[in-house]
Amino acid sequence: MNQPTVGIIMGSDSDLPTMKDAIAVCEEFSVGCSVAIVSAHRTPERMVEYAQTAHQRGLKVIIAGAGGAAHLPGMVASLTPLPVIGVPVPSRHLQGLDSLYSIVQMPAGIPVATVGIGNAKNAGLLAVQILAAHQPELLERVLHYRKTLSESVLKKQNQLEELGYHNYLNLNK
Repeated sequence: MNQPTVGIIMGSDSDLPTMKDAIAVCEEFSVGCSVAIVSAHRTPERMVEYAQTAHQRGLKVIIAGAGGAAHLPGMVASLTPLPVIGVPVPSRHLQGLDSLYSIVQMPAGIPVATVGIGNAKNAGLLAVQILAAHQPELLERVLHYRKTLSESVLKKQNQLEELGYHNYLNLNK
């Protein structure tokens, strides 16, 4: 894999099962990524250093996953000129709503793009699309990916028409 252009960070190793989907997307598109545990609350100095130097290290986009109070994406966004994509990690007690609200409610001037609760795959895809805006080869891979999504839906529609909904449901259990 090439030089990391996407930084994937999380507040705790317990977030890794969610964040692995963003890593997988980067790997699928051959986009170099670095992965780190950077806690806004337990390692604030590390977070500040990571965010302030990310662009100097060649990163172009940061994906930050956090659960609970979920301050990591917003704090990193306040410290870096790079786009930050927040991933609300599902929590035990509030199923990620607390994380979602913490990430999405940023004050004017400090944006954080936010994906659905637990949806690190979309965060990875958004990071790839941001990079693809300036990389024609990567843009072609994104267009191909989108085409395969469309083809998959059309194939399912054809199968539904051929089988009828009862048989289709039984086939796809």
